[in-house]
Amino acid sequence: MTAVTIPSVLVVEDSDEDFDTVQMALKASGLRCAIRRAVNGNGCLALSRGGGRMLPGPVVVLQDSNPPGMDGRDALGLIKGDPDLRDLPVVVLTTSSLPRDQGFCCHAGVNVFHGKLLCHDEHLNFLRRVLAHWLGFAVLPGLHGATA
Repeated sequence: MTAVTIPSVLVVEDSDEDFDTVQMALKASGLRCAIRRAVNGNGCLALSRGGGRMLPGPVVVLQDSNPPGMDGRDALGLIKGDPDLRDLPVVVLTTSSLPRDQGFCCHAGVNVFHGKLLCHDEHLNFLRRVLAHWLGFAVLPGLHGATA
């Protein structure tokens, strides 16, 4: 019998409130998934590679664009520039409405750039749909029997 690996989502978020909202969205989605958290870009890169614990990497990254330390834009550039990580889907969630931030992220290869919704219920519903897409509908390498 082969072991079933539960997919993981890497959430890069320094705000406890925003992280809690992601957890609520996952619970509301009914999807089975582990959530790993990093609070900055350095943690994002380490956990993207399994965190040094021989764990499988995440199937998608939900990335705040402005965490302390190495920010989300720098981490995105390093992920998309790394041959081992560049196919990892990254969803940037940000309060920034600056066209230069969106342009940078799109040029760096972000899969989705989305502004954080200010209404908690709307943001919760949006996150539930994002998780349902990446964990339930998208065919990703290593998930649902797909291979790279």
